Amino acid sequence: MNKLLIIFFFTLFFTSQTVLSQTEAPLLIAKDSVKTGEINVLAPAKAAFYSALVPGMGQAYNKKYWKIPIIYAGLATSIYFYIDNNKKYNDFRNEYKDRLNGTSHYLDDDPYYGPLDNGRLIEGQKFYKRNRDLSAFITVAIYVLNIVDANVDAHLMQFNVNENLTVRPDLYQNEINYKHNVGLTLNYKF
Repeated sequence: MNKLLIIFFFTLFFTSQTVLSQTEAPLLIAKDSVKTGEINVLAPAKAAFYSALVPGMGQAYNKKYWKIPIIYAGLATSIYFYIDNNKKYNDFRNEYKDRLNGTSHYLDDDPYYGPLDNGRLIEGQKFYKRNRDLSAFITVAIYVLNIVDANVDAHLMQFNVNENLTVRPDLYQNEINYKHNVGLTLNYKF
């Protein structure tokens, strides 16, 4: 224990000396990394705000219209499954409560609930409740991803994307065994 304290204080002493002796370096921005011209610093915040108000509006603000149907398809699908699983969860729950009260009218007549015992009804409740909660989580995740996508896309629109820096797939023949190899090339033109 004493050795650990000595090592801790020894490390703390030397790291505090190096931290205090550091100076801040100026921030250097490469000349061609940012577009020349007017840069709207608030564009990412606006895009995120618009997407938070109405899903897909931030993508429309960024002029990425092809993303809007994907967002609405994801939200509609997850909301549909939430509603469907919630309905089935309530059906199983109500049937189980009716059986406990002795007021179930499905006990012998219904082909769906009739052959199920109470244990199966409880398992059905758990199954549909878990799926309902998962659907709600997926709905919220798609909504948040919509906001994050609009924000990141607005940030990336301010950067210069030209042919000076490229990443391309490359297919070449190996000179030793004459087999074809696949790779990526990173090229920077001055």
